[in-house]
Amino acid sequence: MIHIFTALIPIFSLIMIGYFFKRIKFPSYEFWPNADKLTYYILMPSLLIYKLSTASLDSLNSIDYILTALIAIFIVLLILVVFNNLFNSEESSFTSIVQGGIRFNTYVFLALADAVLGDNGIVLAAILLTFVIPFINILCISVFALYISENKLTFIYLLKSIVKNPLIIGCVIGGSINFIGFEFPIIIQNTIQILGQAALPLGLLSIGFGLVLREIKSSKKDIVISSFAKFLLMPIVMYAVAKYFDLDSQTIIVLLIFAVMPTAPSAFILARQLGGNIGLMSSIITVQTLMSSLFIIVVLHYFM
Repeated sequence: MIHIFTALIPIFSLIMIGYFFKRIKFPSYEFWPNADKLTYYILMPSLLIYKLSTASLDSLNSIDYILTALIAIFIVLLILVVFNNLFNSEESSFTSIVQGGIRFNTYVFLALADAVLGDNGIVLAAILLTFVIPFINILCISVFALYISENKLTFIYLLKSIVKNPLIIGCVIGGSINFIGFEFPIIIQNTIQILGQAALPLGLLSIGFGLVLREIKSSKKDIVISSFAKFLLMPIVMYAVAKYFDLDSQTIIVLLIFAVMPTAPSAFILARQLGGNIGLMSSIITVQTLMSSLFIIVVLHYFM
C-alpha cells in the first residue's frame, strides 16, 4: 500500500498544483494552452519515440494484450448502449457519457505506468496507445454519427483524426525504429530523451489547469452512469478478458491502470466540434479526474 501511495501522490499533487496555478493566474491564462500544445505535439511524442525505440519488445505477447483492451472497450460501449435504452438520456448527453466511459487520460496513464512499473510500464502503455487511440476515436465518432445528425462527420475527418495524432505518430516512429534495429546518434538520442522527460510533469500540470469545478452542478445521473462505466465496469470487464487470454501479471496491471484512468480532456474538444453536451462533458472530465485516485488505489492494492 505504501508503494501505491508513493506512486500516486506525486502524480495527483502535480495536477492540484496545476489547478492552484490556475487560481492564482500563474504565469498567465495564455501560457497553459500553449504549454499543453507543446506537450501534445513535441514533448509527449519525444517520450514515446525514445522509450519505444530503446525498449526490448521480444518477450511481449502483443496480440492478446492489445485484443484484451479492444474487446473490453467494445463490451463497455455495448453495455452503455443498453443502459441508455433503460435510462433514456438525451442524445447529445449520451455521446458525452460514452466518451466519459471509454476514453482515457494519456498523461496520467503514462505517468502512473512509469511510477508503478518503471520503463517497462511506459513501453507497455505506449504499445497500447498505438492501437486503442484510433479504436476509441472510431467508436466515439461512430456514436456521434448514430446519435447526432451532423454533416461534419465524414470518413476523411475520421482518418485525419487518427493519422495526424502526434501520439500515434510517436508510437509508430519509435516502434519502427526498434523493429528495424536503427540507433540514433547519441546526441540526438539524448536530446529526445531530455525532451521526453519534460512531457509528464508539464502534462499533469496542464490537466490541473483544465479542471472546471464550477461546472459540477447538473446532470448528476449522467455523470454517475459515465463514472460507473469508467471506474467499475471497465476494470471488471478488462480483468475478465485478460484472465481469459491468460496474460501475465505485469500486463494485467497495465491494462487495469488503463481501465481506471479518468476520461481525456480532449473529449471536450470532440463534444464541442460534433454537437455533444459540452457542459456535461466538462463535468465528467473534472469529476472523474478528482475521483480517479480512489479507484486507482483500490485496483492497485487488490491486484498488485
